[in-house]
Amino acid sequence: MKKLNFVTAITFAFLMLFSFNTQAQDFKDLDKSPMDVAAFPSNYKESNKLIKVAYSRPMLKGRAIEKLAPNGKVWRTGANEAPELTLYTDMKLGGTTVKAGTYTFYVIPGEKEWTAIISTDLNVWGSYFYDEKNDVARITVPVSEDTTSLEAFSMAFEKSDDGVHMHMGWGTMRLAVPFTK
Repeated sequence: MKKLNFVTAITFAFLMLFSFNTQAQDFKDLDKSPMDVAAFPSNYKESNKLIKVAYSRPMLKGRAIEKLAPNGKVWRTGANEAPELTLYTDMKLGGTTVKAGTYTFYVIPGEKEWTAIISTDLNVWGSYFYDEKNDVARITVPVSEDTTSLEAFSMAFEKSDDGVHMHMGWGTMRLAVPFTK
């Protein structure tokens, strides 16, 4: 009887070892353009946020911004999925009031100005299926240059007198999109 229990235990152990190996999860490699989140207030202790954007951060890697975000074409504002912008309170973009909620944030790059777009599209990869009829608000903002170059596309929020500015930078390009209350 003891020999049978020993054989059963060994057989069970081999079956378990084999089943764990065949059920192992295959994990993907890290994204080349990592996800990031910018929010206001940016203090992690502050849970009462006004605005938040989740986006991917492409790298220049010696390429021109215009190659990655062509002038005059709708761009996903980052890499991979188009960014999801969440407003926790109603805010204005330009003269348009945007209700609290989650939206997609696109831009149309230009030499001297970029157009920022809030769309009802959600869960979209890139801007391949962008549809202007889903726009909620648009604003055109001027582009400026900085002396410091950013390798990774970056977004950050800053308090302004009348709301919050979403700052975007890549290479030496900088712009600020005003969200007002």
